[in-house]
Amino acid sequence: MKLHELNKSPEAKAIKRVGRGPGSGMGKTSTRGQKGQKSRSGASIKPWFQGGQAPLYRRIPKRGFNNTRFATKFATINLSDINKFFNDGDEVTPEILKSRGIIKKELSGLKVLGNGQLDKKVTIKAHRFSSSAVTKIEEAGSKAEVI
Repeated sequence: MKLHELNKSPEAKAIKRVGRGPGSGMGKTSTRGQKGQKSRSGASIKPWFQGGQAPLYRRIPKRGFNNTRFATKFATINLSDINKFFNDGDEVTPEILKSRGIIKKELSGLKVLGNGQLDKKVTIKAHRFSSSAVTKIEEAGSKAEVI
């Protein structure tokens, strides 16, 4: 064993000494190649940089909190539908509408909209009414009850 063969530990490797002349085999460009951004001094490209391409964090879909998941959604029905499916003196409730297949789901409740005309006298029980629906229901002599 010679003095230059001694190491602190058996796994230790010799450091690559660059820029120490042509005889070392790592002179001139010091293993950086000829030209380009990475050959210049002080060049540090961040690991997520993709050469001007739209970055990954802008290409992937957004995640996180969004209030639309918690919004209250109402099943809607128009006065024209009530006029078509019900007779005088009937009671219109969300359960009856669902059992007859007029609405598919009750969701957070039932909202009556004022599209169309109401010619029959019925009692409508719903969670919400539009203002135009209330005026048309009262004009027809029907009742609008909020559940």
